[in-house]
Amino acid sequence: MTKQDRAVRTRRALIRSAAEQFEARGYVRASLAEISAGAGVSSGALHFHFANKAAVAEAVEHTAARALRRAAGQGRSGDGSALQRLVDVTHQVGRLLCADVVVRAGLRLNAEAVAGRVRDLRREWRECVHELLAEAERRGELAAGVPPHRSIAVVLAATTGIEVLARDDHGWLGRHSLTDLWHLLLPCMAAPHLAEALDPAGSGPRLVEPEPDVDVEPDAGVEPDAEVDADGPVGDASRADLALR
Repeated sequence: MTKQDRAVRTRRALIRSAAEQFEARGYVRASLAEISAGAGVSSGALHFHFANKAAVAEAVEHTAARALRRAAGQGRSGDGSALQRLVDVTHQVGRLLCADVVVRAGLRLNAEAVAGRVRDLRREWRECVHELLAEAERRGELAAGVPPHRSIAVVLAATTGIEVLARDDHGWLGRHSLTDLWHLLLPCMAAPHLAEALDPAGSGPRLVEPEPDVDVEPDAGVEPDAEVDADGPVGDASRADLALR
């Protein structure tokens, strides 16, 4: 394994461990000692990558933002009915939140406005909903008398509410919650000629494709205590992290 490979693996493990701590305890109560222990590395290895806890939180938010941006982008660029793509992308984001502690923690940190940062992780989602419903209106997919701005407000309120409720009960992220939501909304939103063709449960599985980590500098070197067994904490975190890369 090269020096850079070890640095990438350690950084991914630290981000995942930090996300687990931030989700469970919040930013203030999470400690760097617990984060480094969860990643299976020393505090020196943590500080090799991150100057302080705020920098770790920033990395968690950044990683979450990239995953959410990819999910929203897939909904915007797909084929077929704009309303069906909106349904599909809500299920996609729901699966992402259910599977990815980093995304969940990133949203929690963002809501807490940790360290005064101004990144808005929900902006991509708002823009995605806005664009898809505007497209649906242009294509005649919305029922008569349904103004897009009202539909946008309802969809955003409902999906954001599910995400907030899921902080205490991940069952809210299950497919049934979003399916029930669309069973109620689609008959009110969709044009009659389209309503029967739409699937509230989503038209098929669509996964966020993994992509390489781009946060590690090429000449990062070897951090203290970076080398750990591939079947230990870092190996597990690296494999799990593929879902969000």
